[in-house]
Amino acid sequence: MDWVVKIGGSLFPEKAVELCQALLGRNVLVICGGGELANLLRKYDGEVKFSNTASHRSAVLCMDVLGMLLVDKVNDAQEVQSLEAAEEALKKSRLPVLIPSPLIFKNDPLEHSWRVTSDSLSLYISHLLKAKLLIATDVDGIYNQQPSKDGAQLINNISAKKLLDFSETSVDEFLAELLLQYKSSCYVVNGKYPERVLSIIEGRSVKDNKYTLIGGN
Repeated sequence: MDWVVKIGGSLFPEKAVELCQALLGRNVLVICGGGELANLLRKYDGEVKFSNTASHRSAVLCMDVLGMLLVDKVNDAQEVQSLEAAEEALKKSRLPVLIPSPLIFKNDPLEHSWRVTSDSLSLYISHLLKAKLLIATDVDGIYNQQPSKDGAQLINNISAKKLLDFSETSVDEFLAELLLQYKSSCYVVNGKYPERVLSIIEGRSVKDNKYTLIGGN
């Protein structure tokens, strides 16, 4: 397995389906974020205060749901519940989409909090596979301030240590800490443009390609 591609829930459904179709035939494992389902859970938690474990496990199940729906719309994609099943799917020229709850609930690798989302969970899984991680989201990467603000500038390369000082980014709060722990790195790229994603995983240059590489080495 060369890559884990985490498809943010912000791309679901149309752009997520389009990106998955573009990834067919590549040596990648797809993980889907929880999207609006997880955001709704976070809203409910703010109102009635569920336990951290209940919130964490419910948010992981949102990843399951969007992954299942994604497979339903992409020919030659295959729902898998283990890393071994993902490898077998690739051997059959299928695109594996991980249903992560069985693996995450069994191993329980990270803290139960809203600091940990599908970004950090995807990094954990890429670490298990010794694969590279690409996070596809709905913005071009990490900015020096909120992308919607005037003067916001895309950062092409940033260290995970420096990212710790950012108050808000397009990735979860725990990701930088985990990158440092694993001595790893990851790409953040706009998944609305599948060619940008493909250029990174295929190691080729594309004119005016936009992304952020976060380095934890």
